[in-house]
Amino acid sequence: MPTTNQLVRKGRSVPIAKSKVPALGGAPAKRGVCTRVYTTTPKKPNSALRKVAKVRLTTGFEVISYIGGEGHNLQEHSVVLIRGGRVKDLPGVRYHVVRGSL
Repeated sequence: MPTTNQLVRKGRSVPIAKSKVPALGGAPAKRGVCTRVYTTTPKKPNSALRKVAKVRLTTGFEVISYIGGEGHNLQEHSVVLIRGGRVKDLPGVRYHVVRGSL
């Protein structure tokens, strides 16, 4: 427990919130180019083939993003729009592809 004098001198520090979507850099969405489109399996206890794409963003980051919905026409060199939002049963997937844009 700090003394009153210590609080006057130093004060309380506010914890700095770490971004959950650092590749977007504060923007709501970013454009990128698919470098690899593939399927991956989820964590236990789920079982499926989840469609994901590795995307190189205009910011220079390379991120893994989830392709939602039934069926897609994405392939290597496809231009996509990426938004934040993780997929709980896919480790390392913190972004979603925005369908029907670009």
